[in-house]
Amino acid sequence: MLKPINPAGSELLGKTLATGAALIAIVSTITIVIFISIKGLSTFTAYGVSIKEFLFSANWLPDRPPGEGGPQVGVLAFIFGSVIVSMLAVLLSAPLSVTCAVFIVEIAPFWGQRFLQPAIELLAGIPSVVYGYIGLSVLVPFIRGNIGGLGFSVLAGFLVLSVMILPTIVSILTDSLKSLPREYKEAALALGSTRWQAIRLVLIPAARSGLVTGVVLGLARAFGEALAVQMVIGNTRKIPTSILDPVITLTSAITMDMGNTPMGSLWNSTLWSMGLFLLLMSFFFILVVRYGVRKGGISR
Repeated sequence: MLKPINPAGSELLGKTLATGAALIAIVSTITIVIFISIKGLSTFTAYGVSIKEFLFSANWLPDRPPGEGGPQVGVLAFIFGSVIVSMLAVLLSAPLSVTCAVFIVEIAPFWGQRFLQPAIELLAGIPSVVYGYIGLSVLVPFIRGNIGGLGFSVLAGFLVLSVMILPTIVSILTDSLKSLPREYKEAALALGSTRWQAIRLVLIPAARSGLVTGVVLGLARAFGEALAVQMVIGNTRKIPTSILDPVITLTSAITMDMGNTPMGSLWNSTLWSMGLFLLLMSFFFILVVRYGVRKGGISR
């Protein structure tokens, strides 16, 4: 005969496993933050680099000897590259995502919803190297041959990123629209609104928390993307003056240089400082998402 299950023992086991998993997650997060902070802050504490020079100088000469005016570790060009590529990607993908989400939820027939949403979610699972390789093989030659420049450019970078973050924004906004009470739309139609007026004036504003969340998470992914962007932007360490100019981002600089710098050198410490900057940006995006959800009136 099977032994009866002891409810008290099962509950204790479940609480123990859940508590252990939570502690592992908390300890791991705190350990990562402390480790990156110690490594990143050494640029300023051990080598005396000022935060002003680090953030607001575009002079990047980390291997120049002191007798020749070096080393110089200003990362403004990297920060500018990350910001401009990510922002342009969001500006392009956000309107497309809103249109796509509205079509899936309010316009497409049932069979279209069952096909479109899984197809878009599938795009989110494609490895970034695939996006980068497609951009390198198709987009870069197209820009070089039809628009101008070398092809490796800000334009190529934000076009690739816009496709990569599109599924994230669409999925979150679709779920947000589906969670709205049907009474919103029915009340708008009962008051004489057209279908488009109900969507534009009632549903989209009511789902603004989902839109904020999707856009910020898409921006966070774009800001932290490394491989796909690195393959198409040219990685020139200067501030671009045109969207057809090559550019470099923080993540590209870290991935290219980290394996080639001596551990404990100023150059290596500066790369860790760039990683710390990205970590702080991630915290900022998380705070924006939580604030946006709260302002949107959705309780969790």
